[in-house]
Amino acid sequence: MSVRTAKSAGFCFGVSRAVELVEKAAGEGKRVVTLGPIIHNRHVVGKFENMGVGVIETPEEADARNTVIIRSHGVSADVYRRLEAQGCEIIDATCPFVKRIHGIVSRACGEGRLPIIIGTRAHPEVEGIAGWCSECLIFESPEELENWIKTADPARDMPICMVSQTTSTEFLWKMCGKIAKKQFTNLKIFDTICRATEIRQNEAAELSKTAQAMVVVGDPKSSNTGRLAMICREHCERVALVDNAADLNPELFRGVADVGITAGASTPAWIIKEVNKTMSEIINVEAVQEENFAELLEQSIKTLNTGDKVMGTVTHIGNTEIQVDLGTKHAGYIPYDEVSADPSVKPEDILNVGDEIEVFVVRVNDQEGTVQLSKKKLDGLKVWDDMAAWCEEKTTIEGTITEENKGGLVCTVKGIRVFIPASQSGIAKGGDMAGMVGKTVQLKITEVNRARRRVIGSIRAVSSEARKAAQEKIWAEIENGKKYHGTVKSLTSYGAFVDIGGVDGMVHVSELSWNHIKTPAEVVKVGDEIDVYVISFDSEKHKISLGYKTAEMNPWNQFMTNYNVGDVVDAKVVKLMTFGAFAEILPGVDGLIHISQIADRRIGKPEDVLSEGQDVKVKITDVDAENKRISLSIRALLEQAAEDAE
Repeated sequence: MSVRTAKSAGFCFGVSRAVELVEKAAGEGKRVVTLGPIIHNRHVVGKFENMGVGVIETPEEADARNTVIIRSHGVSADVYRRLEAQGCEIIDATCPFVKRIHGIVSRACGEGRLPIIIGTRAHPEVEGIAGWCSECLIFESPEELENWIKTADPARDMPICMVSQTTSTEFLWKMCGKIAKKQFTNLKIFDTICRATEIRQNEAAELSKTAQAMVVVGDPKSSNTGRLAMICREHCERVALVDNAADLNPELFRGVADVGITAGASTPAWIIKEVNKTMSEIINVEAVQEENFAELLEQSIKTLNTGDKVMGTVTHIGNTEIQVDLGTKHAGYIPYDEVSADPSVKPEDILNVGDEIEVFVVRVNDQEGTVQLSKKKLDGLKVWDDMAAWCEEKTTIEGTITEENKGGLVCTVKGIRVFIPASQSGIAKGGDMAGMVGKTVQLKITEVNRARRRVIGSIRAVSSEARKAAQEKIWAEIENGKKYHGTVKSLTSYGAFVDIGGVDGMVHVSELSWNHIKTPAEVVKVGDEIDVYVISFDSEKHKISLGYKTAEMNPWNQFMTNYNVGDVVDAKVVKLMTFGAFAEILPGVDGLIHISQIADRRIGKPEDVLSEGQDVKVKITDVDAENKRISLSIRALLEQAAEDAE
């Protein structure tokens, strides 16, 4: 016999946030009112009424003395303006996921798109979304969408923006999306179903497939609670939607030994707990009577001592503490500041009602029957054990750099402060140590002193290990002609050293360019990523000669590929001789303009017409590929121009 509660039952993120904002504002003594019920649950609303929190239905009911809280469903842009006009303080508890939809439809209108909202027209969330666009259409079913398309006969290229109510079902959303994609060519679809809702619905579906009966806890007016019940009924014959434990009908569960419980996003944890307890009593009456009396007695008198490590089950997550059932007469609780060593972690992010956890006993109060527990302390003890194991086994772990000091860096690993000396930081002397702050790094633990609570780590050990592995791989696979993508590490007068993945090779200055260069800096600079290939290597001496220039980079090959005899090209005179002038067609490719081809008349010497550095237009008259010689002519162009003029 068992009662199983869905892991995600109860408050979702948006609802929990709204409830916390109300509690905080009321606790500060403000005159708090909510615009409409803060959530769809009369028990929560009743609790807030007892705290002095009122409910108004329109912005005009508020005045300057009020603090008005906008509920998680959100409101229209007009409501915001009306509230501001009242001069009251506004606390916006709109769910961030709903707020995102407001922005989507608002931008869509600005782009000239027609927003289509898939959801329940009368739902406050949908009404709020519609209030952020000048015009929109709302459809509650795929059939409604299809009928509109048939009757309105909208143009296929009509610009459409489609969004969904956050608590809509995945099936409904996908069906509507499928229809819209077939009809519209100018369509933007935004999947705005809340993932928490999807997870909750999937869990309910899976639980209802195996349970003999299902209990859905929540306010009948709640949209997402109703959908959960609908989903459960698809898989289970016995489904009861109850507002609280008092609504449970024992007759519905007669002969049932396995019950599943899920709850809407607006259902508080205390109601779920009551339903769980009552449900357990209903189906386990006979089983409880048969329990071994000796075991019950032993359980009731079981003692707890400070320093014990015990197992317990999370029964409630409150505003200041976590309640834990230890299976004894004591009521266990974990203060929020004893949940995690990371102050940014929220208890509800790492714990759920029903979780079985191991905790550390901090203080036992037998008179009051309570025991203070700590998850943080136990986690801390385990981390120190882990630290020792990581150090011994030389394990690579991950941490975050939190600060820089004179001696090095400080890294946080699972809440433990790890010092990394500057020599082990992996940064060259004089480098930017401060730039490492905030980064996640791989490191090894090199020393652990638990008594002094001191841990030393090394980033360099990880990079050295990785470099060594890369070097071994390269030397095992290297061969002449093999290509690598590398990084230029340094330059000398005779070449460039390139890191090809843990091993440095040298590109001689003669292998950097087909043209004559004086220094490697004319071609590459430190930090450049270049493609190189192996010319030769010596595994014993660990030397590698690399090449950079390729046949494709050969200027002569480029000339032969792109130029032909008869082409007219632009060239630059680079040298004058007694028999003619050499002109550069491409960097590294010169052609000869014989003295007889410089002008359309007889000249004494080339410099009578040309000068070095002069740009000229020439015609390619001959190419000797074997000897790599090119003949050029200016005269041929002059004669051609004269003929054309006649």
